[in-house]
Amino acid sequence: MKLAIALAGAAALLSIAAAVCAQQPAPYAKGNPEQGRAIVDKDCNGCHARQFGDKDRIYTRADRRVKTPAQLRAQVAYCNSQLGTGYFPEEEDDVAAWLDQRYYHFAK
Repeated sequence: MKLAIALAGAAALLSIAAAVCAQQPAPYAKGNPEQGRAIVDKDCNGCHARQFGDKDRIYTRADRRVKTPAQLRAQVAYCNSQLGTGYFPEEEDDVAAWLDQRYYHFAK
């Protein structure tokens, strides 16, 4: 009985957490998609085309890793770090805003 009550409580907490997260704006909500598009065209498309044969495949493949706005923002930061492009966090927001607008369409 205690286990059932504990599980019900945990389920309720998870439900509340999901509702709160759903109400949060994307971590890149203030990003400028058009500025992000210019960055993607300049620094991202060539690398993705070399890796996957199609610059869009990384975003459209069935097994893509990015499934939430937070993961998208983190992936953009990771690429920036790994490639040493030196973009500021605001520019990373721009890139994430463009990718969301173009490929991901996460709920706002």
